[in-house]
Amino acid sequence: MNGIVDEFGRALMNLKIRPTANQDPVEITVWVDTAFNGELVVPQAIIATLGLEQSAGIRARLADGNEVTLESYTCILDWFGEKRAVEVIANNGQMPLLGIGLLVGHRLVVDYKNLIVDLE
Repeated sequence: MNGIVDEFGRALMNLKIRPTANQDPVEITVWVDTAFNGELVVPQAIIATLGLEQSAGIRARLADGNEVTLESYTCILDWFGEKRAVEVIANNGQMPLLGIGLLVGHRLVVDYKNLIVDLE
């Protein structure tokens, strides 16, 4: 799986997600966030557009130490040739985030010289 490093230094990749295994996928661009230990964070606007099904809320500790309950949803991610059910945390941000929950077991290379991202 390949991506790019953009002009702001962000490691970006395109992922295909879908509400259910039977629906057509939608491609989204995600920012690889190695400080996030979950799977995906997706802006609420994209979640609403896709019609993702809400699941239970998730308790989380933020970087400032505060604990909050976050809305979560489920989706199907096309992940290395397989359909994988993942938990999506909703936010009000602009860019979806891919966390280390999906990176475990893979090799991530962010090449800032050649502005490419490689995930194997």
